[in-house]
Amino acid sequence: MLSRVVGDALARHSDVIAAKQIELQCTLAPACVDGSETLLARMVDNLIDNAVRHNVPRGLINVTCEADRDTVRLVIESGGPVLDQAAVEQLAEPFRRLRGERIGSQNGHGLGLSIVAAIAAAHGGELRLYAREQGGLGIEIILPVAHDSRSATGPA
Repeated sequence: MLSRVVGDALARHSDVIAAKQIELQCTLAPACVDGSETLLARMVDNLIDNAVRHNVPRGLINVTCEADRDTVRLVIESGGPVLDQAAVEQLAEPFRRLRGERIGSQNGHGLGLSIVAAIAAAHGGELRLYAREQGGLGIEIILPVAHDSRSATGPA
């Protein structure tokens, strides 16, 4: 389910990704989680929107969705300037932004990642943020695999 949600979000943003000439690398393995598909879609859409909006022209977006026996891991990395890790760690707090903007601009209101964190937590998961060494932002969502997806062959 989550891999399909990610694919749908990427499709919705494909025109903007193409217009900014962003290189998209995507690996979507089957990954199912329990929960609200509507909320999970909102979470993923916020992440893809941020990766596109705060990227640089001809930048990159790398999306990986994978699952093991117990967890689903969604990683979205985007290009951009080198960021300070201490500042990045605060981005999931409401109204936090990197460039001195605090609220309301053409780039949003600073609520997207706090919404993402709340949705991940509501599904028994967590949000991790990291500054990429090459520049840009890395986002990792860890969620429990769907209960009915656990089997001897792993998640469906």
